[in-house]
Parts: sequence; structure tokens; C-alpha cells
Amino acid sequence: MQTKTNLSKLLLGIGLSTAVLFGGSTAITAQPAHAAQATVSAKATGTSVVNTAKRYMGVPYKWGAKSGITSAFDCSSFVQYVYKKNGVQLPRTVKPQAKHGKFVAKKNLKAGDLVFFYSPMHHVGIYIGNGKFIHTYGKPGVTISDLNSGWWSKYYNTARRIL
Repeated sequence: MQTKTNLSKLLLGIGLSTAVLFGGSTAITAQPAHAAQATVSAKATGTSVVNTAKRYMGVPYKWGAKSGITSAFDCSSFVQYVYKKNGVQLPRTVKPQAKHGKFVAKKNLKAGDLVFFYSPMHHVGIYIGNGKFIHTYGKPGVTISDLNSGWWSKYYNTARRIL
């Protein structure tokens, strides 16, 4: 019985080694937890993301809105939906979204960057340029706000570049 087990292990090892040697290496890739990345389409640009987001101006806000529904969004379902329309897969909620892409300083924001608010983070929007971002909350629904004034300036937390 021991010989049979050793033989099975040997054959499995040879099979995996052969698969890796002859092109199977892409099937066995692991990323450390800190390197969470969205799957990004080659066609996605900051401009295309912003243009998609603007098509939904005024759509009502609904906390916990389901993914893929366009009759109402919450902040993270809005971001997820807009990015998905541009070929980019993101998680459904704010905290996992904030682990994707790479950190970007507020002074270096570009159109399409994700901006996060509060500590701990629980609000997200999409930077559109000129100190403005598009997001959804409360009565205005999908709206554009000024990142550098009032409430939003006070509760700004961080930003991530997905594209």
C-alpha cells in the first residue's frame, strides 16, 4: 500500500511539473493578499468611466441596492456597475473596493480614480477632474460634489487608481 501511495505522489508531481513546464504556469499563479487587483479591460480609461457614470445622473439612491440594477444605486453598487460597464470587475462593497488598485495622493488624482470617505471607510465615488467627483447618496441620488469643500473635504480618507 505504501508503494502505491508513493507512486501516486510521484506521478502527480511529474504531471504538475510537466504542466508548468509546458505552459500551465499561468494556471498556478498566486497573489499575496495585499496585491488585490481588479481585472482591467484594455479599453477602460478614466474618461470612459466618467462618461459612463454621468449617464446615471439623478438615478435614486437606495442603501444595499443589488448589483447590476440601474433603477437605484448605493455608492459601491454604482462604482461597481460603472466600472463593469467599462470591462473592469470590482467587488460589491466599499472596503474590498478600497483594497484594489494602488494608492494615489489627493494632489495627483486623475479622472476615474476612486475616492473614499470616512474612517473606517464606508463611502466611495469616482473622481471626474477639477476637484469634483460623482457618487450617490440620499435625496440627490447620483450627483457631482466638490471634493475640496465642506463635508466631503472634511471626511475625505484616501484614493485608489484602478486604471
